[in-house]
Amino acid sequence: VQLQASGGGLVQAGGSLRLSCVVSGGTFSLNTMGWFRQAPGKEREFVTAISWSDSTYYADSVKGRFTISRDNAKNTVYLQMNSLKPEDTAVYYCAVARVTRLTNRVYEYDYWGQGTLVTVSS
Repeated sequence: VQLQASGGGLVQAGGSLRLSCVVSGGTFSLNTMGWFRQAPGKEREFVTAISWSDSTYYADSVKGRFTISRDNAKNTVYLQMNSLKPEDTAVYYCAVARVTRLTNRVYEYDYWGQGTLVTVSS
């Protein structure tokens, strides 16, 4: 199983980016998929997750600014990030959970992408 994340880059505060993550080597239409991020010197933290039924769960820090979506036909999950802030700067990772319910627990995600860097300048 491979997850390929893309779409990161440098953006000014207040700007937007859209991340994509393509999953290959398996079918995970029933699994929850999520995005996490890790800033320099900090632990990996939960950002958002989406279930097979398109239910969603957001960290408080991104609620109202970020939107997760998925296209099972394309084995792809997206993260639309609006109103970006300098504190959103991090490497963003997509992941596939072993469960079908929404979860923010790192240990419940079995497969991880390589990460894509998002840098927000002030």
